[in-house]
This record gives sequence, C-alpha cells and structure tokens, in this order.
Amino acid sequence: MAVQTKAERRALNQRVHFELRQAERAARGPRGLAESWMERARAIATNRERNGDEDVWNDLARTIATWVSRYEQ
Repeated sequence: MAVQTKAERRALNQRVHFELRQAERAARGPRGLAESWMERARAIATNRERNGDEDVWNDLARTIATWVSRYEQ
C-alpha cells in the first residue's frame, strides 16, 4: 500500500465524514440531502479560499442567487 501524505489522509477523512453525514441526512429525505450539500459547498469554498481562489465565494453566491430567483415568488 502506498504511503499517504498528510493532505491525502485529510482529504480521505473528510470524504468519509461527508459520506457518512450525507447517508444520515438522506434518511431524512431531500431536505436532509440539501443540508448536506450546502454544508459541503461551504467547506469546499472555505478550503479553496484558503488556497488562493479569490472568486470561489462569488461563484457560490451566484449559484445560490440563480436558484433563489428560479423559485422565489
């Protein structure tokens, strides 16, 4: 088995944690899944911001704004 770097181990642990939480929330139906994806989106945006992605939060905000405008009355 190949030796994992700290970053690879951390990424694997995060993915396992996300998948476990997503499965738990899926049992609550679509609302639970939506909560899981929103949590994951925030985590990814935070990580990418730390690594120098200056537009990540703007992109997430535009995506959410598009969704809101589609369903807002």
